[in-house]
Amino acid sequence: MQVVSGFEDTKPFDVLHPAEQSAPFVFNSPHSGRHYPLPFLQSSRLDALAIRRSEDAFVDELFAGVVELGAPLLCARFPRAYLDVNREPYELDPKMYEDRLPPYANSRSIRVAGGLGTIARVVGEAQEIYRTRLPVREALDRIETIYKPYHQTLRRLLARTHVAFGHAVLIDCHSMPSTIRSSDNGPRPDFILGDRYGTSCARSLIDQATDILRGMGYTVARNKPYAGGFITEHYGRPAKGLHALQVEINRSLYMDEARTDRSSGFAELSRDMRRFCEELVAGTDADLAPDALAAE
Repeated sequence: MQVVSGFEDTKPFDVLHPAEQSAPFVFNSPHSGRHYPLPFLQSSRLDALAIRRSEDAFVDELFAGVVELGAPLLCARFPRAYLDVNREPYELDPKMYEDRLPPYANSRSIRVAGGLGTIARVVGEAQEIYRTRLPVREALDRIETIYKPYHQTLRRLLARTHVAFGHAVLIDCHSMPSTIRSSDNGPRPDFILGDRYGTSCARSLIDQATDILRGMGYTVARNKPYAGGFITEHYGRPAKGLHALQVEINRSLYMDEARTDRSSGFAELSRDMRRFCEELVAGTDADLAPDALAAE
């Protein structure tokens, strides 16, 4: 964790660009931010460790090698507990605020009901974040100054990639608690790949990603319980040559979840993620273009 005064003088996110983009891929790590504004921490009832329970810690580092492979990486600095860009822009819980929400807010989504809207009410196992209700203006300010610029940047990266290559592939990078199972009695998967049940990317992309990971000895599940969030659903348009695939990594592979710290497995998984991305980038090309998909 790094404590900052706010995001007026601190960049809320980074784009790591290759010297030359040589792959039709954009990688995104929206939940790995670990810069916590001091006023936010002071408004929270949680300690410095508990507030990080929803953070996809170090995922940006696991995928940092993609830049050398010729693909850009967009990564958040702001924490998910502060603002979640993998939501609609105005999924807001009216119970969190002192005053009335604007009429365009979506306060009835399942994610809001679970306390995990654009401005989260809880982290981890339903741990309440805030001591008191917030002014609506504070939520709207976070959306205007961070959420909207983040998505504008992501759209720009994908548009440039699509123009340059004729198609674009978004890999949305996340981590999941080690307790997650893909079914009631199933094993705990090392990875869960989400393509919104076949709607956000070509079947060949998720098939290839699955084969690479299984070939490396990992267990892989698809879509359950993570099919992909707002980003995967919103940007995945396979018929237009825009493909989005969500990758969830079991945190026990690389970190001590109790301490939010890297474990002895971090270096090995970093190497494996570099290899996974290298093989994924090398194995997908013109078959993801709109014309190729239409001919199938």
